[in-house]
Amino acid sequence: MDKTQAFDPNRTVIGGGDLYRTQAMSAAPGFDPNKTGVMNPAAAPGLVVSLLAGRSATMANGPAREQFLIELAAGMPESLPGLASAGPRTPLNLCLVIDRSGSMEGPPLEYVKQACNYVVDMLSPQDILSIVTFEEIVEVLMPPQRVTAKQPIKDGIARLTPGNTTNLYDGIALALAQVLSVQDSGRATRMVVLSDGDPTAGIKDFSALVQHAGDVRSKGVTATFLGFGPDYNEELLASMAKRAGGNYYYIPRPELIPEIFRSELDKVLNVAAQSVRMEFKLARWVNFKGAPGHNVAPGAREFTLELADLERGAALQQILDLEFPNHPLGHYRVAAGRLTYTDPAAGATVTQDLDLVMEFTADSARYSAPVDPRVAAAFEVASVSKTVERTIMGLKTGQITAMGAIDELQKTQMILAKDGRTAEAQEVTLALRALQSGDTAGAEKTLMGTKLSLDQGKIQG
Repeated sequence: MDKTQAFDPNRTVIGGGDLYRTQAMSAAPGFDPNKTGVMNPAAAPGLVVSLLAGRSATMANGPAREQFLIELAAGMPESLPGLASAGPRTPLNLCLVIDRSGSMEGPPLEYVKQACNYVVDMLSPQDILSIVTFEEIVEVLMPPQRVTAKQPIKDGIARLTPGNTTNLYDGIALALAQVLSVQDSGRATRMVVLSDGDPTAGIKDFSALVQHAGDVRSKGVTATFLGFGPDYNEELLASMAKRAGGNYYYIPRPELIPEIFRSELDKVLNVAAQSVRMEFKLARWVNFKGAPGHNVAPGAREFTLELADLERGAALQQILDLEFPNHPLGHYRVAAGRLTYTDPAAGATVTQDLDLVMEFTADSARYSAPVDPRVAAAFEVASVSKTVERTIMGLKTGQITAMGAIDELQKTQMILAKDGRTAEAQEVTLALRALQSGDTAGAEKTLMGTKLSLDQGKIQG
């Protein structure tokens, strides 16, 4: 589809007719309006897209409400079974953004150096690396360059020393300038930011910092945030990670820094799609109720969902909750959508149409049927994020006791385990252990990562 062509959810007959007349669709041979399955994989080599409605049909001529599940899957080629493979991978344009404020003195900074050395060892001459450090002053430790001679890079890392206060905003701005200075397509572009404290210099406003992260994403750069120790602002770093399309990690002990860096680098080296977004326009007779994980106001007619980067072997699930006050019998397009993402390996932007179609029926046996278990499970997992958020805020404000939080989290853990969200269930286990040992702050920081993961809807392969 021509990227400049407008798409209209009220147009249900392609190539003719009145664009603003909502006409019933005739089901073509083999057409299933409720399970679109693989959507033209030849047109979208990086991702396979599946659309699934909660029921095969919904009630006509009366109020109805249904959820749609949209799943994006990035396959794992046989030539690339994992990071250890010598097969092809996407080259990187990576910037490490390191907090070296005074509180990093001692073991924390030493472990950061060790982690940075690990990153250097994992990269190859096809990759471009830059390193920015921030305290009161922000500096470029290493401008963007190919990773050829590794020892000089390690020598520069070894000379890092702690400074004074924490200027996170300007550190990110300088790092962004480094990655944007690389005019070389066909690369996965990422910033990895590590900090152990609240911003104490430069711009410190929460909203301004989160917007700053959004600006990073708008320029095609993804940023991951790693929070170390007890003093950083987990709500800030997680919010910045979400706006920047990256990941968030809580590092409770400095000796875990190298392992967390390894985990993130594994993901960065396997990026299949970045700058992922879905745009939707609803038919005029459809009411929008929500898209879990995104702050889109109920009743919106048009909206855009910014999604996380996808690694090979991973999938991402997004629920759309729609209401139909009254509609006649037949198949109808209820929303016109468009998926756009960058395939870093090809250095190209891919665009694909996403049409949501629903059959309206008078057959009560069909519109009263149970919701498809895959859609029900995805909607339940997406809803759990709100429970986790309430638990975090309840602990912060004292409106919920540790025992109350433990009871709520045990229920959450069971739901996540039942629905196959093993990683998030394990994080909730860590938060439970922290609460049981009296470490409320550690539980809050862990749960903030769980919430972000649930909001992103990503499932690792």
